[in-house]
Amino acid sequence: MSAATGPEDVDVALVGVGGAGLVALHHLALALRTAPRGSAALRVALVDDVDRLTPGPDGARPRDRTWCFWEDAPAVAPAVVRSWGAVDVLAPGPGAATRLTVDVAPLRYRMLRGEDLYALVDADVADAVRAGRLAVVRRPAATAVEDGAPGPGGRALVRTPGGDVVARWVLDSRPAPPLRPPATALLQHFRGELVRTDPAAPPAFDPDLPVLMDLRTPQPAVGLSFGYCLPLGPREALVEYTEFSPAVLDDAGYVAGLDAYRRLLGLRPRGGASAGPAGVDVVAVDHVEQGVIPMADDVRTARAGHRVRRLGTAGGATRASTGYTFSALQRQGAAVAAALVAGDDPLPPPAYPRRHRWMDSLVLRGWASGALEGPSFFPRLFARNPADRVLRFLDGATSPAEELALMATAPRGTMTALAGRDAAGRVRRRVAG
Repeated sequence: MSAATGPEDVDVALVGVGGAGLVALHHLALALRTAPRGSAALRVALVDDVDRLTPGPDGARPRDRTWCFWEDAPAVAPAVVRSWGAVDVLAPGPGAATRLTVDVAPLRYRMLRGEDLYALVDADVADAVRAGRLAVVRRPAATAVEDGAPGPGGRALVRTPGGDVVARWVLDSRPAPPLRPPATALLQHFRGELVRTDPAAPPAFDPDLPVLMDLRTPQPAVGLSFGYCLPLGPREALVEYTEFSPAVLDDAGYVAGLDAYRRLLGLRPRGGASAGPAGVDVVAVDHVEQGVIPMADDVRTARAGHRVRRLGTAGGATRASTGYTFSALQRQGAAVAAALVAGDDPLPPPAYPRRHRWMDSLVLRGWASGALEGPSFFPRLFARNPADRVLRFLDGATSPAEELALMATAPRGTMTALAGRDAAGRVRRRVAG
């Protein structure tokens, strides 16, 4: 990959090369590798200050995030570090917690680490470059993107401190304002630790059974919280505390949330007080990750101009009621890559059907208003539906018939009231606007 600093004329500029940009680049490299002989090679500019593909001086790539998903994603299968056929969902009870162990077949719950995905993308891009199907240039983060004219000859201009880029298409995954602001907005924010426990103590985790949602955690005043635990072995796991709430926590808040969840798992923090007779000591924290995902019922579009297309959260890939994004990125990336190889407009398809956006708005309103009781809502869905149906719904991949079946198991009175408030809100917005 070159590091030239002069102006460049490319087929596509990826402006912002985080998760969405890298997924699109990966699918493009795979599509070019299998394209018919005689297909045109493509020239791509990666426009970002952060290079997640090139290993650092120590040979390592950023360990900045973990993705979990359950839909089949062949493009990233070689990088999946763990997968499971069953998961635990825990809900608080008046006495002991209610534990649901649910079989997710025919799906698998999969764990993918950022550094492994970056290594896989780097290898597949390098294969496409060696085959002469792909050329890649780099530029620092864009200072401006100027749309081009419609028609085959149109070009967009990307301005950067390292030189301008002229591109037939721009795929922009940077944060962008929505077409319509949200009626309801929360944040999904989290902190996780990759912990190791005392090797002389009994195993602390079941490697074959992750905790998808543990809703026994102390609940915030608005929204909900939960923990989850992804075991990499009997004494190693990613333990994470998550909230859906209006604002992020300070450091002390995340420390308290994680500490409370570790104690629920029977873990003693390093140097901490006893967690009880069944407690197991945490002897090392090998990695800490933290993030924020917007959850909002705003309206977004992937079409940002004649020559500019939006990807990722900016293009509507984040599910408003859950924050899930990864599977939508895969769907969008595959569609964009196929269009570019065919010489067509790489406009990403809508990440979710319109009816899902409406349902998201209801659920989001329920979290924000307190009308939906978070610690019972998800366990109720899993207890009354096949697990694969619930998981596919959370990712936006269910049919209308499946969604009707799911809705029949949700709290009907609450959901009916939320639908009424939503309809009234839409009328007020129409009258005001």
